[in-house]
Amino acid sequence: MAKEVVLITGGTGLVGVTLQPMLEEAGYEVILLSRNVKNEHSFLWDIEKNFVDKEAILKCDHLVHLAGAGIADKPWSKARKKEILNSRLESTKLLVKSFQENKKVLKSVIAASAIGYYGFETSEHTYSETDPPAEGFLPATCVAWEQATDKLKLTSERLVQMRIGVVLDKNGGALKKMAQPVYFYAGAAIGTGKQYMPWIHVNDLCAMILFALKNEKVNGVYNAVSSAETNNEAFTKAIGKALHKPILLPAIPGFVIRAIFGELAGMVLEGSRISNQKILATGFKFKYDNIDKALDDLL
Repeated sequence: MAKEVVLITGGTGLVGVTLQPMLEEAGYEVILLSRNVKNEHSFLWDIEKNFVDKEAILKCDHLVHLAGAGIADKPWSKARKKEILNSRLESTKLLVKSFQENKKVLKSVIAASAIGYYGFETSEHTYSETDPPAEGFLPATCVAWEQATDKLKLTSERLVQMRIGVVLDKNGGALKKMAQPVYFYAGAAIGTGKQYMPWIHVNDLCAMILFALKNEKVNGVYNAVSSAETNNEAFTKAIGKALHKPILLPAIPGFVIRAIFGELAGMVLEGSRISNQKILATGFKFKYDNIDKALDDLL
């Protein structure tokens, strides 16, 4: 019996490199869309030239769409904002066009979105998938991103959109940036330290993607965050505990963060509470359901 084929965009990113072996272990064949073809499992796509290798489109049964420029990698200049938005919209439009032109109907599409959809507001409200989007650059980007992805319903039996929280991975992303100063005894909370930080262990996120691929009842939008709430201060202390390093410095004032990061600072100075009850109701179980367990594993 032939293996089902999963096509991944953004397969060389933080999530993709963990997801690929997990899918293969589960019995799927994995192929990647890449700007640089390195082996028989990768196929060329060029978003600027509006090109995708037809063989990849025809070969796949499922799509996991993770492509997009890193939201927190650089300050949000006008050019960077355009890059963040266009990398998501143009890549998605190209996929929709390619599947339609080749009359390809997929069994499922699992697509990334972000909890930035709800904005960043430190309050006691817990956001669920039915809440409306907030105002601002990131919520507007998430709305446009999800609307573009929604068109993949035309070429698939099922579409799952995951609003992903802060992905914890030892090889990069937020955790690496936050752990480094703690390691050198320079760790500190940011701003008030009370802002919520909805997070997910990279292995749990990949397990959720695999779960969504396998389970036909999983359909629509889901928040991809851990059950365990934490705030910036508690998270910083948990990193210190995992690394056996004390947190000695006072919190970094918000005005300093704003001076360095500009508009991007809102992402770290504020943070919303996010519910994951919808994915839990499908029967999915998190392996890393508290921050100490997650950080012990990663650090």
